[in-house]
Amino acid sequence: MTRTAYLDAFKPVFLFTLISLVAILRALPAPAAGAETLTVAGGCFWCVESDFESVPGVIGAVSGYTGGKSANPTYDQVSKGGTGHYEAVQITFDPARVSRETLLNMFFRSVDPTDAGGQFCDRGNSYRTAIFVSNTGEKALAKQAKTDAQQALGQTVVTPILNAGTFYPAEAYHQDYYKGNKLIFTRFGPKRQHSAYKAYRKACGRDARVKQLWGRDAPFAGS
Repeated sequence: MTRTAYLDAFKPVFLFTLISLVAILRALPAPAAGAETLTVAGGCFWCVESDFESVPGVIGAVSGYTGGKSANPTYDQVSKGGTGHYEAVQITFDPARVSRETLLNMFFRSVDPTDAGGQFCDRGNSYRTAIFVSNTGEKALAKQAKTDAQQALGQTVVTPILNAGTFYPAEAYHQDYYKGNKLIFTRFGPKRQHSAYKAYRKACGRDARVKQLWGRDAPFAGS
Protein backbone atom coordinates (compact mmCIF):
# COMPACT_ATOMS: atom_id res chain seq x y z
CA MET A 1 0.00 0.00 0.00
CA THR A 2 1.48 3.35 -1.01
CA ARG A 3 1.50 6.27 1.38
CA THR A 4 -1.02 8.08 -0.80
CA ALA A 5 -3.38 5.11 -0.56
CA TYR A 6 -2.74 4.86 3.16
CA LEU A 7 -3.51 8.53 3.61
CA ASP A 8 -6.76 8.05 1.73
CA ALA A 9 -7.70 5.55 4.42
CA PHE A 10 -6.37 7.67 7.28
CA LYS A 11 -7.16 11.14 6.00
CA PRO A 12 -7.65 13.74 8.76
CA VAL A 13 -10.34 16.31 8.31
CA PHE A 14 -7.80 19.11 8.66
CA LEU A 15 -5.66 18.04 5.68
CA PHE A 16 -7.52 20.23 3.26
CA THR A 17 -7.73 23.34 5.38
CA LEU A 18 -5.75 26.39 4.28
CA ILE A 19 -2.20 26.42 5.64
CA SER A 20 -0.89 29.81 6.66
CA LEU A 21 2.59 31.00 5.75
CA VAL A 22 3.26 31.66 9.43
CA ALA A 23 2.57 28.03 10.28
CA ILE A 24 5.01 26.84 7.63
CA LEU A 25 7.74 29.19 8.81
CA ARG A 26 7.33 27.95 12.36
CA ALA A 27 8.29 24.48 11.12
CA LEU A 28 11.72 25.69 10.11
CA PRO A 29 14.55 24.93 12.57
CA ALA A 30 15.92 27.89 14.51
CA PRO A 31 19.16 29.19 12.98
CA ALA A 32 22.37 28.60 14.89
CA ALA A 33 25.84 30.08 14.50
CA GLY A 34 27.92 27.83 12.28
CA ALA A 35 25.00 25.56 11.40
CA GLU A 36 25.02 23.78 8.04
CA THR A 37 22.34 22.09 5.97
CA LEU A 38 22.14 18.78 4.15
CA THR A 39 19.26 18.10 1.78
CA VAL A 40 18.38 14.52 0.89
CA ALA A 41 15.49 12.60 -0.63
CA GLY A 42 14.76 9.19 0.83
CA GLY A 43 11.20 8.31 0.01
CA CYS A 44 8.57 9.35 2.54
CA PHE A 45 9.75 12.62 4.04
CA TRP A 46 7.97 11.91 7.32
CA CYS A 47 10.31 8.95 7.83
CA VAL A 48 13.50 10.79 6.87
CA GLU A 49 12.55 13.69 9.14
CA SER A 50 11.81 11.31 12.02
CA ASP A 51 15.10 9.46 11.56
CA PHE A 52 17.42 12.44 11.42
CA GLU A 53 15.79 14.49 14.15
CA SER A 54 16.88 11.70 16.49
CA VAL A 55 20.58 12.23 15.68
CA PRO A 56 22.63 14.15 18.27
CA GLY A 57 23.93 17.31 16.64
CA VAL A 58 20.97 17.69 14.31
CA ILE A 59 19.15 20.93 15.10
CA GLY A 60 16.05 20.17 13.07
CA ALA A 61 14.69 18.75 9.84
CA VAL A 62 12.07 20.15 7.48
CA SER A 63 10.01 18.14 5.02
CA GLY A 64 9.66 19.68 1.59
CA TYR A 65 10.05 19.49 -2.16
CA THR A 66 13.04 20.12 -4.40
CA GLY A 67 14.71 19.05 -7.62
CA GLY A 68 11.96 20.14 -10.00
CA LYS A 69 11.03 23.26 -11.91
CA SER A 70 7.53 23.99 -10.56
CA ALA A 71 7.45 26.90 -8.11
CA ASN A 72 5.66 26.51 -4.78
CA PRO A 73 4.45 22.96 -5.43
CA THR A 74 1.79 21.32 -3.28
CA TYR A 75 1.80 17.79 -1.91
CA ASP A 76 -0.97 16.74 -4.29
CA GLN A 77 0.92 18.11 -7.29
CA VAL A 78 4.19 16.41 -6.35
CA SER A 79 2.62 13.07 -5.50
CA LYS A 80 0.67 12.98 -8.77
CA GLY A 81 3.88 13.51 -10.76
CA GLY A 82 4.93 15.92 -13.44
CA THR A 83 6.56 18.59 -11.26
CA GLY A 84 10.01 16.98 -11.31
CA HIS A 85 10.24 17.44 -7.53
CA TYR A 86 11.39 14.90 -5.00
CA GLU A 87 9.95 14.58 -1.51
CA ALA A 88 13.00 15.76 0.39
CA VAL A 89 14.19 16.78 3.83
CA GLN A 90 16.46 19.69 4.66
CA ILE A 91 18.53 18.77 7.71
CA THR A 92 20.11 21.55 9.78
CA PHE A 93 23.04 20.37 11.89
CA ASP A 94 25.90 21.55 14.06
CA PRO A 95 29.12 20.39 12.36
CA ALA A 96 30.94 20.64 15.68
CA ARG A 97 28.73 17.82 16.98
CA VAL A 98 28.05 15.70 13.91
CA SER A 99 29.85 15.77 10.57
CA ARG A 100 28.38 15.91 7.10
CA GLU A 101 30.23 12.69 6.33
CA THR A 102 28.51 10.92 9.22
CA LEU A 103 25.07 12.13 8.16
CA LEU A 104 25.67 11.08 4.55
CA ASN A 105 26.73 7.60 5.63
CA MET A 106 23.69 7.35 7.88
CA PHE A 107 21.47 8.46 5.03
CA PHE A 108 22.63 5.74 2.67
CA ARG A 109 22.13 3.13 5.39
CA SER A 110 18.60 4.35 6.11
CA VAL A 111 17.27 3.80 2.58
CA ASP A 112 17.42 1.31 -0.28
CA PRO A 113 19.88 3.10 -2.59
CA THR A 114 19.64 0.27 -5.13
CA ASP A 115 16.00 1.08 -5.99
CA ALA A 116 15.55 3.46 -8.93
CA GLY A 117 11.75 3.40 -8.89
CA GLY A 118 10.91 4.81 -5.48
CA GLN A 119 11.32 3.64 -1.90
CA PHE A 120 9.65 0.66 -0.28
CA CYS A 121 5.87 0.79 -0.87
CA ASP A 122 6.01 4.34 -2.26
CA ARG A 123 6.58 4.21 -5.98
CA GLY A 124 7.20 6.95 -8.51
CA ASN A 125 9.71 9.67 -9.29
CA SER A 126 8.91 11.84 -6.27
CA TYR A 127 9.88 9.01 -3.92
CA ARG A 128 13.31 8.28 -5.40
CA THR A 129 16.50 8.82 -3.41
CA ALA A 130 18.88 11.72 -4.08
CA ILE A 131 21.46 13.94 -2.44
CA PHE A 132 21.53 17.67 -3.22
CA VAL A 133 24.82 19.56 -3.08
CA SER A 134 25.70 23.25 -3.22
CA ASN A 135 29.44 23.25 -3.93
CA THR A 136 32.38 21.08 -4.95
CA GLY A 137 33.26 20.20 -1.36
CA GLU A 138 29.78 18.88 -0.64
CA LYS A 139 29.79 17.01 -3.95
CA ALA A 140 33.09 15.30 -3.13
CA LEU A 141 31.81 14.16 0.26
CA ALA A 142 28.59 12.86 -1.27
CA LYS A 143 30.50 10.94 -3.96
CA GLN A 144 32.73 9.35 -1.33
CA ALA A 145 29.72 8.32 0.78
CA LYS A 146 28.09 6.82 -2.32
CA THR A 147 31.24 4.88 -3.17
CA ASP A 148 31.49 3.60 0.40
CA ALA A 149 27.84 2.50 0.35
CA GLN A 150 28.28 0.69 -2.94
CA GLN A 151 31.36 -1.13 -1.71
CA ALA A 152 29.63 -2.08 1.55
CA LEU A 153 26.60 -3.48 -0.28
CA GLY A 154 28.39 -5.01 -3.22
CA GLN A 155 25.54 -3.69 -5.36
CA THR A 156 25.07 -0.75 -7.68
CA VAL A 157 23.90 2.37 -5.86
CA VAL A 158 21.59 4.42 -8.09
CA THR A 159 21.13 7.45 -5.82
CA PRO A 160 22.03 10.54 -7.87
CA ILE A 161 24.02 13.50 -6.57
CA LEU A 162 22.30 16.63 -7.87
CA ASN A 163 22.95 20.34 -7.77
CA ALA A 164 20.82 21.97 -5.11
CA GLY A 165 17.98 24.22 -6.21
CA THR A 166 15.17 25.94 -4.36
CA PHE A 167 13.85 23.96 -1.41
CA TYR A 168 10.13 24.46 -0.79
CA PRO A 169 8.93 23.54 2.72
CA ALA A 170 5.95 21.22 2.62
CA GLU A 171 2.57 22.13 4.06
CA ALA A 172 2.51 22.64 7.81
CA TYR A 173 0.58 19.45 8.51
CA HIS A 174 3.51 17.40 7.14
CA GLN A 175 6.04 18.92 9.55
CA ASP A 176 6.78 16.67 12.55
CA TYR A 177 3.93 14.44 11.43
CA TYR A 178 5.58 11.45 13.09
CA LYS A 179 5.15 12.87 16.59
CA GLY A 180 1.85 14.66 16.22
CA ASN A 181 -0.80 14.00 18.82
CA LYS A 182 -3.85 15.28 16.97
CA LEU A 183 -6.83 12.99 16.96
CA ILE A 184 -7.46 11.97 13.39
CA PHE A 185 -10.89 10.79 12.39
CA THR A 186 -10.31 7.95 9.94
CA ARG A 187 -12.45 5.41 8.17
CA PHE A 188 -11.41 2.99 10.87
CA GLY A 189 -12.23 5.21 13.80
CA PRO A 190 -10.22 7.84 15.72
CA LYS A 191 -6.44 7.47 15.74
CA ARG A 192 -3.64 9.65 17.06
CA GLN A 193 -1.40 11.07 14.37
CA HIS A 194 1.79 9.45 15.70
CA SER A 195 0.04 6.09 15.78
CA ALA A 196 -1.12 6.50 12.19
CA TYR A 197 2.49 7.28 11.20
CA LYS A 198 3.85 4.16 12.91
CA ALA A 199 1.20 2.01 11.26
CA TYR A 200 2.06 3.48 7.86
CA ARG A 201 5.81 2.96 8.33
CA LYS A 202 5.35 -0.67 9.34
CA ALA A 203 2.88 -1.40 6.52
CA CYS A 204 5.25 0.17 4.00
CA GLY A 205 8.04 -2.25 4.95
CA ARG A 206 10.69 0.45 5.29
CA ASP A 207 12.50 -0.91 8.31
CA ALA A 208 12.24 -4.53 7.19
CA ARG A 209 13.90 -3.76 3.86
CA VAL A 210 16.60 -1.55 5.40
CA LYS A 211 17.45 -4.29 7.90
CA GLN A 212 17.58 -6.83 5.06
CA LEU A 213 20.03 -4.64 3.13
CA TRP A 214 22.18 -3.19 5.87
CA GLY A 215 21.79 -5.48 8.87
CA ARG A 216 23.50 -4.09 11.95
CA ASP A 217 24.69 -1.05 10.01
CA ALA A 218 21.11 0.26 9.67
CA PRO A 219 21.02 3.25 12.04
CA PHE A 220 17.27 3.81 12.30
CA ALA A 221 15.42 0.61 11.39
CA GLY A 222 12.83 -0.04 14.05
CA SER A 223 12.58 3.63 15.08
